[in-house]
Amino acid sequence: MRSQFRPCIDLHNGQVKQIVGGTLHDTDANQLQTNFVSTQPASHYARMYKDSGLLGGHVIMLGPHNDTSATSALSTYPDALQIGGGITLSNAQQWIDRGASKVIVTSWLFPDGKFSMDRLDQMEKLVGRAKLVVDLSCRRTKNGTWVVAMNKWQTLTDMQVSKPVLEALAKKCSEFLVHAADVEGLCNGIDQDLVVALAEWSPIPVTYAGGASSIRDLQLVTKLSKGRVDLTIGSALDVFGGTQIKYTDCVEWNRTGCLPTE
Repeated sequence: MRSQFRPCIDLHNGQVKQIVGGTLHDTDANQLQTNFVSTQPASHYARMYKDSGLLGGHVIMLGPHNDTSATSALSTYPDALQIGGGITLSNAQQWIDRGASKVIVTSWLFPDGKFSMDRLDQMEKLVGRAKLVVDLSCRRTKNGTWVVAMNKWQTLTDMQVSKPVLEALAKKCSEFLVHAADVEGLCNGIDQDLVVALAEWSPIPVTYAGGASSIRDLQLVTKLSKGRVDLTIGSALDVFGGTQIKYTDCVEWNRTGCLPTE
């Protein structure tokens, strides 16, 4: 069993960007640290993923003014990309209708920072378990635990990532997406402890994102998770202005499990 590379399209103000995860604020735009701003539209990346045969990628809308770009990506590669960012009960079906394979839900599940099982039940009833991904992106606390973060990862919720929590949520969704917000966009290495924990605790597929800096991180995540956790790579990829990882090497890994020769 081999961990897979999962592609992404992160949108901010309608543009494809790679940002440092913990710097996106609603009130202070000056704090935003951007690694990359693409001159290509979202549909360009969707077409690239389609041509490469990649499945299970996600489009994340970071704030407002991203609907048009997201829709273009989904229409370019329908029923193959997941959509997240601002998903609620009132718009989830709309995004499925626009071509999303699944909807990714986070902040809406946490009114006032407190998890609502009732809201999760409503969302599952609307789109179905098979089309629902719960985003448990989190920050590490001083005592070594992980707490789910919402509102662009700025607000800590009342939910700690744990085996009982994942087992309960897994009954309502088909997949988890977990950004390690503290290392997201830094390209300084993955949170290995979190990858191990997710593999041990989750009874359903999990995609981890945050800190990937080498093509060998795909091999590392495979080893740590026994292939049960997939890996999203963003800022380190050459197609997002990175210098550490070639997109074509990731595609080859998915096809063959082979790493490039030194």
